[in-house]
Amino acid sequence: MLNVQAITKLYGDRLILDDISFSIQAGEIVGLVGENGAGKSTMLQLLATLSNPTKGNIFLDDLSYQKHKKNIRKQIGFVPQDIALWEEFTVEENMVFFEKLSWKNKTKQQLKQLCLDMELDKWQEPVNTLSGGMKRKLNLAISLIHDPKVLLLDEPTVGIDLKSRKEIGNYLKRQALEYNKIIVYTSHDMDEIITLCDRILCIGEDPFYKNILNETEKNIITF
Repeated sequence: MLNVQAITKLYGDRLILDDISFSIQAGEIVGLVGENGAGKSTMLQLLATLSNPTKGNIFLDDLSYQKHKKNIRKQIGFVPQDIALWEEFTVEENMVFFEKLSWKNKTKQQLKQLCLDMELDKWQEPVNTLSGGMKRKLNLAISLIHDPKVLLLDEPTVGIDLKSRKEIGNYLKRQALEYNKIIVYTSHDMDEIITLCDRILCIGEDPFYKNILNETEKNIITF
């Protein structure tokens, strides 16, 4: 379980997150929504151990983020909104390169299968020849090389076609269901959030999001 306890985050005098608490069970996909500047990316950075809260603490199972940061990082996969790939490398070369930086060793066949599982079959193609959807899939595959317990995704389908978006969504559902992964997912596409996620966390007071969320039967927590 991922347990966020009374998190507050300040940047200088600016309050970004104020006394936020929630928990996510293994096997859940939870959507994180809110207007630009509400604190979604800040929350993902805290969950990814890329930033520290001003107050409060986060636990993964029984491990405190404050005391066990190195061990927790080994259990987290983070997919930023910006695609971070070697454009001149092939898909294979990218996967092999990032495997060398990973916490776990994988054979080349295991890396290839990881790509095939999400319908990325351009193993020998240079990244700069791939579609946006294929690049997003590769970005996601790289984050899964070390078999993380927690997968954090910041707008992972922005700017890609509907087919690729659905394939990524179906893959994530299988990851949660079959491997009990904790998945936190941000998107401005509310249809995508409502379709994919088991629960929704809404940061901020924007009536646009509240009006849409009030029309769904999903379990919603507002901060």
